[in-house]
Formats: sequence, structure tokens, C-alpha cells
Amino acid sequence: MDLTDYRKQIDEADKELVRVFCERMEICKNIAKYKMENKLPVFDSARERSKLAELCDSVDESMRSYIGALYPMIFELSRLYQKRIIGSDSGLLEKIKGAIEATDKVFPESAVVACQGVEGAYSQIACEKLFRIPNIMYFSSWEGVFAAIDKGLCRYGILPIENSTAGSVNRIYDLMMKYNFSIVKSVRLKVDHNLLARKGAKLEEIREIFSHEQAINQCGEFLSSLRNVKVTVCENTAAAAKLVAESGRGDVAALSSRSCAEIYGLECLAEAVQDTGNNYTRFICISKKLEIYAGADRTSIMMIISHKPGSLYNVLSRFYALGINLVKLESRPLPDRDFEFMFYFDLETSVYSSQFAQLIAELDSICEKFRYLGSYSEMV
Repeated sequence: MDLTDYRKQIDEADKELVRVFCERMEICKNIAKYKMENKLPVFDSARERSKLAELCDSVDESMRSYIGALYPMIFELSRLYQKRIIGSDSGLLEKIKGAIEATDKVFPESAVVACQGVEGAYSQIACEKLFRIPNIMYFSSWEGVFAAIDKGLCRYGILPIENSTAGSVNRIYDLMMKYNFSIVKSVRLKVDHNLLARKGAKLEEIREIFSHEQAINQCGEFLSSLRNVKVTVCENTAAAAKLVAESGRGDVAALSSRSCAEIYGLECLAEAVQDTGNNYTRFICISKKLEIYAGADRTSIMMIISHKPGSLYNVLSRFYALGINLVKLESRPLPDRDFEFMFYFDLETSVYSSQFAQLIAELDSICEKFRYLGSYSEMV
């Protein structure tokens, strides 16, 4: 026999597998109807556990690990199919449909918006990219922005969530677990960090540089090229520029936006000092109310996944099966659990698609707990 003959055997085996799998799913349909009539739960952990042990014992030891990997997925697909037959709670889907109908067709040009920092902050620049005439309220911390939305002080809030050079803003993800909110838009902002100082200052005379931690991380190569310079972290790049302007010193500088030079009367000693010219920060726009604007093609969710082998795989396999592209996966430790995590997913899927509706309906079955954070479009 040659390779062609073996492939023919594989093809015949695959046909038989598909036939038997479809037959098994048809039986699952009948089981679902029985469970629905008798008000029985779909998931029977004891049955699945004993069934898996029985199947593993029925094969040679060399095949047990493969059966142990295959059948949990088959059980998962069977449960999802049964839930579809029975019908799951559509409360969230109805809420999403209601939000689509209730949300204005056009994103507002003006609103009261919360930003972290002071005048000239990158959050302000991102805000002005989203809103033509924003009424900005500044807060000293990112938590202040979340709290302003939570208390209804502002309709929207602007927050940085990731940078193409420095990575995710972990503090934002941690705060996401604390507050209830919805993401309504996102925007990518080209970020150029400039070294700003008082007029008359010289680069070789600078002894201390102020900026936000993220900006410092993004300008590592430039900062390492300077000698005898202390780098001091402060709450915001614009606040750093303001501090330098009010310091009265000629030996201090700030890593900040070019607009801060004009706002605070500073000179630019060095332009675009970030490590890479392709330096972008992604900002999200959040609100208390669920708003879904036309063209929403990105969805964000948070999940707590069971702390056992294969749990994350089961979630990722659903995205793959539904043809949904995963564009971001982030994990953050749960504060009240040891070595357990909240997973954050950004998914590329239209809110109007059948795949989106199916995924939302199935989320309860594939994780311990989840939160729908919103569906939105991103401005580039």
C-alpha cells in the first residue's frame, strides 16, 4: 500500500465519523426534548465524568489521552446543541436589540466627557477626535473617570487601554472589574512624545524629566541615551508639562504632547523621542448606558473561566467554530481568588450577525461568569 491508499482509508473513516457524529447529535436532540418536558438541567456533571472514565478504560493506554481530549469537546458541543433546542435565556440578546433600536443613528457631536489629566492630555486629544464640541471634565485619576460615569456626572469617559509599544494599560483592566459600564466607541491615536522645557533651557542642562509611566516606557531608548538625568513618574503627560512650566527651573523637562508646548509656554528640545515612529494608543469611550451605534463590528466581553484544563480552549474553540476573529486577549488576576483570572476578549464580529447572536446565547454554557461590555466601531 502507498500513501494514496492510506488517504483513501482515512477518507472512508472520516465519512463514518461524520455519519456517527450526526447520529449522536440527533439523539442529543431527543434528549433535549425529554429534558425540556421533564424540567431537567442540560448539564449532568456526574454522567459526563463517568462516561469519560468508561470511554478511556475501553481503549488501549496509548489512546487514553486522545480520548480524554476528544470527548470533553464532544460533550461541550452536545450541551450547546441541546441548549439551542431547548432555548436559553434571551434577556441579554433582547437588551442588545433594544439598545440598537434606542440608540441615535449618529454618534453625538457634543457631550459632557470625563478625561484623566489636565489640558493638553492625550485623553483630551482622543476626546476631540471623537467629539466635535466636547465639554470636558478633568479628573486626577483613571478611577475618577470610571466613578464620574458610574455616578452620572458625565455621559462619556475616555480611557487609554493599550499602546502599540508599551502594551496594555493594566490598571484600566483592573478597574473594569470594579465598575459597570459599556464601551460605545474606540479610537486609535498616533502618539508622539516630545521633550518640553521652559524657554531658554538646553538639552545638556536637563537633570530631571517628568512624565507618565506609559510615556516613559515608550521612550526608553531616548532616556537611556541621556546622562545624569533622573526620571520621575507623575500622573499624566500634560500634568508633567504643567509642572515644568510652573517649576521656575531650567533643568527640568517633560515628555508630553506637542500641543502642551503651546498651552504651557514651553519649548521643544527634542521631537518624537518615542522608541518607534509607529506608536499608537487605543482609547475606549465608555458610558453608563448601553449604546450601540450603527456599524458596530467589534465586541468586548469579560469572562471568568473555570480553573481546570481545557476551559480556555473551550472558549477559543467556540470563536473558531463560529468564524469570529479574536483580536485581543488579556488576563488579569482576580483580587479575591488565588491564581485565578478574569479574561478580557475583543472580538471582530458584527453585532447584527447570526454568529454574534449565537455566541451571546451560548456564553453562559462555556464559562463560569461573563460580562458583555458593548459592541462598537473603532475610529482610526
